[in-house]
Amino acid sequence: MDALGQQPVNQPDADFNYNTDGYDGDGAEDGKSQDSSETLPYIDESPTMSPQLCVPQGPDGEAGSPSPLEGDIEKGLEMKKLVLSGFLASEEIYINQLEALLLPMRPLKAAATSSQPVLTMQQIETIFYKIQDICEIHKEFYDTLLPSIQHWDEKVTVGHLFQKLASQLGVYKAFVDNYKNALETAEKCSQANHQFQKISETVKVKGPKDSKDSTTTSSMEALLYKPIDRVTRSTLVLHDLLKHTSKDHPDFPLLQDALRISQNFLSSINEEIDPRRTAVTTPKGETRQLVKDGFLVEVSESSRKLRHVFLFTDLLLCAKMKKTAVGRHQQYECKWYIPLADLTFQTLDDSDSCPSIQALPEHEIEEMKIKISVLKNEIQKEKKAPKGQSRVERLRKKMNEQESWLLLHSPTIPFRILNKHGKSYLFLLSSDYERSEWKESIQKLQKKDLQSCVLSSVELQVLTSSCFKLRTVHNIPVTSNKDDEETPGLYGFLHVIVHSATGFKESTNLYCTLEVDSFGYFVSKAKTRVFRDTAVPQWNEEFEIELEGSQYLRILCYETCYDKSMLNKDNNEIVDKIMGKGQVQLDPQTVQSKNWHMDVIEMNGIKVEFSMKFTSRDLSLKRTPSKKQSGVFGVKINVVTKRERSKVPYIVRQCIEEVEKRGIDEVGIYRISGVATDIQALKLAFDTNTKDILMMLSDMDINAIAGTLKLYFRELPEPLLTDRLYPAFMEGIALSDPAAKENCMMHLLRSLPDPNLMTFLTLLEHLKRVAEKEPINKMSLHNLATVFGPTLLRPSESESAKSQHITCASDIWSHDVMAQVQVLLYYLQHPPISFAQLKQNTLYFSTDV
Repeated sequence: MDALGQQPVNQPDADFNYNTDGYDGDGAEDGKSQDSSETLPYIDESPTMSPQLCVPQGPDGEAGSPSPLEGDIEKGLEMKKLVLSGFLASEEIYINQLEALLLPMRPLKAAATSSQPVLTMQQIETIFYKIQDICEIHKEFYDTLLPSIQHWDEKVTVGHLFQKLASQLGVYKAFVDNYKNALETAEKCSQANHQFQKISETVKVKGPKDSKDSTTTSSMEALLYKPIDRVTRSTLVLHDLLKHTSKDHPDFPLLQDALRISQNFLSSINEEIDPRRTAVTTPKGETRQLVKDGFLVEVSESSRKLRHVFLFTDLLLCAKMKKTAVGRHQQYECKWYIPLADLTFQTLDDSDSCPSIQALPEHEIEEMKIKISVLKNEIQKEKKAPKGQSRVERLRKKMNEQESWLLLHSPTIPFRILNKHGKSYLFLLSSDYERSEWKESIQKLQKKDLQSCVLSSVELQVLTSSCFKLRTVHNIPVTSNKDDEETPGLYGFLHVIVHSATGFKESTNLYCTLEVDSFGYFVSKAKTRVFRDTAVPQWNEEFEIELEGSQYLRILCYETCYDKSMLNKDNNEIVDKIMGKGQVQLDPQTVQSKNWHMDVIEMNGIKVEFSMKFTSRDLSLKRTPSKKQSGVFGVKINVVTKRERSKVPYIVRQCIEEVEKRGIDEVGIYRISGVATDIQALKLAFDTNTKDILMMLSDMDINAIAGTLKLYFRELPEPLLTDRLYPAFMEGIALSDPAAKENCMMHLLRSLPDPNLMTFLTLLEHLKRVAEKEPINKMSLHNLATVFGPTLLRPSESESAKSQHITCASDIWSHDVMAQVQVLLYYLQHPPISFAQLKQNTLYFSTDV
């Protein structure tokens, strides 16, 4: 590291994963382009800060950029020039690196046709594949961008240059597809040929024209990573340019298009490349490189501990942050490490010695999510208040504590590792995607010829100290650690249709799961049916997924394991084989249109085709009466029961009967999403009174039947517990005195119309019977109250609009949902309530509510 905190040129220096925090330039320490008349910014690459533009100061100590008091247009123009100038400086360095790679290629090719070849022509073509083309593309880009910056004013446009650059990403795709092959070939050739090893370890890179250092030395491996790193940096520059370009400027649509192309490209290849990190050197002179790091929950001494785990090229190190005095640098303390040569993954049969998994009741997790949502809304309100800043800071601190608690207690998926010569360790993750990433990264490193290593106390201390600078994940992933300008994510419902998948080499039994992020971690939200004995599964299943500040959708494709000995070993163990995985960013502009947006995720040669569209929470909260009163969905409950001459609607009775017949033992019944197309088919059947409805119910997936029942209550034009009584339910549940609360809550039930009361009592007894099977189905009374409470109580739009103090749908959700859950939970926990007893009992209130 130099004085600027920059990484040595001879090491791969960036995380490939797309990140919008900032961008930096390779070795941009020169601070100038080849045009000496232009003063360029250098780029701070401090490992403890997001990369940012640092404008060189003049002789009087004044910065070279306009003051904040100058006009927005002039400021935007100057900022845009600074962004471009910094990028141009890093382009010059990048071109020099590409040319340095090409320099040994020419003599190697000449030697390949001689009697003493160093490499074969095929090996040369593999190692240097597409480097020449990439170099030509960037030389042309540099030569056309330079004059624009030299003659900079408001009329200059650069969008077409970036659009053209983005349109040539096909060359990069070809490079990426060959990248692993190129590295492996270079490594094998280095081991087999001492002459090539010397060439590949000491590649001379020409410095920028105004740099004091004329040349630097780099490894071929580090230089081969530069094109991958460059696409990410170009994408980040486009973000910054758009930030400082007005929407009516001719550059804006062109830059947007370039960004869209670049982001799609990054999404398609992010999973294909392992991040290359800054390295440290061991006392023996060996290079130890950081490959991956992140926060994981470890089960230690029967309790959960948040750890920062670092995967190096030869070992896995588990650390915790030391408590330090205010103003002192933070430091890590090593808890343990395992050489990768000694690391194995525990099988289920070996796991008896592992600590048991302590899972909190799900209702505690849900309650904490609601508390965090309430805090978020309070923070937004305080920001608008005249003197709310000090209160905002207190609320942020409280929210950070609650989110950290959630992050610690939510994960349940075990990730077990074992030191062959020592003890075993257990991590808990919230996502099988994340577990797979860690496992694959470790297994890939283990394919190399690794030697077991034992670190002395001094070596361990040095390595642990270096983790602070080397880490790529700086903060635990909670929203309170994010900048205000960062996107808050999407709140509402994402409709996803998983269409099909291709690219499987042989027929097998396949299904997909869908994960989304919320509250800083990913959770599994839906699962397709298993498509049996096929290489081209056609699921065409639609799901409705609730989003809580979500920014990404992940799809995992599994092959089903039918080995009975592997099943039911652990409630949270996933034994099916992951065939592929990938993720897409949920861009609000893309998914918020009314039309379906079709996309493809590529994963390990497999392509999964899907469509999605998003419904915001304010739209999803609406209760819309049906225009056709002949059906049952969207029709008042008294109209339906009168027509059917029944006390409880037929749809409610039939769905309950089917769930109790074959779904009461189903894990996550009423919580797991049913296939939306199946639910819509059942909705149509009930609405049209189809004769085959009983046959359909017996054949339909049980989660679809449970989803149909939930949808029926959600689409009632008025909630089952009525708009009129809603305020009284909210007041009653808030009473502190148990006797007063009992009086009020029973009186409110008696005040319901008979069809509503009979239906509610029928549903209540059903949900109690479901909860009796909690050890099997994992659905407690609180879980069921969380699912059904808002559905049965949420007021219709006209009623909720009367509450003047509530300004938006997210406020309605976060402030009222906890009370709605508590109302239903009160009745679920109450001794049995009969219709006859309620009607006979008049001891309570005599006044109208």
